[in-house]
Amino acid sequence: MSATSVSPWTSWTHVTKLDPDKRISDVQLKRIVDSGTDALMISGTQNITDRKVGRLIEKLKAFDIPKILEPATPEAVLDDYVDFIFVPMVLNTSDLQWIVGKHKDWIQNYAVKWDKVYAEAYIVLNSESAVAQLTRASTQLSLPEVVAYAKYAEKFLGIPIVYLEYSGKYGDPAVVKAVGEALTQGTLFYGGGISTHETALEMSRYADVIVVGNIIYDNFELYLETIP
Repeated sequence: MSATSVSPWTSWTHVTKLDPDKRISDVQLKRIVDSGTDALMISGTQNITDRKVGRLIEKLKAFDIPKILEPATPEAVLDDYVDFIFVPMVLNTSDLQWIVGKHKDWIQNYAVKWDKVYAEAYIVLNSESAVAQLTRASTQLSLPEVVAYAKYAEKFLGIPIVYLEYSGKYGDPAVVKAVGEALTQGTLFYGGGISTHETALEMSRYADVIVVGNIIYDNFELYLETIP
């Protein structure tokens, strides 16, 4: 579960995901930045527009912390004031627009700042999540299938980040552990259902980076307990 030293995220352990479709106060943002989280990820699935993304980026630009944009659509790629653009490629879908279609449209129709762009290999595992339904992901995977997708991303595609996405549901630690042990170069991100110190600690044992988001809007004080 190692990764190359040239990538800044290899030293991260905790990333905070902020949803452009949800409101957050300036006071809360300051507390997040001061909390010890390693980076902020601007990311959402539902009701995402370039206006909402731009509004959140504007609120964040004054903070000295790595900022990642994880775009939902090509129109929502606003690269000013962000340090990284992590572009998801959903491996376990039969809908090609989430593997190559939207990516091709973005490259064809927009000026891409390639020095900020990195691919993420998404493996979506919660069938009830908005991202699974939007991307038509095949979520009922065996453990060997999940591991094979992760190895495919790392070995065939050379993608630096493998992201296990349970999106709102706490995942299976055994799955995360197996994927982490299978990777030799890629960085393993885990997201989904982390809402307590205990769940954050458990998933941190197996994933290189945990991504925490929904609990910010449900119970901000519990969110702070997820930070190592």
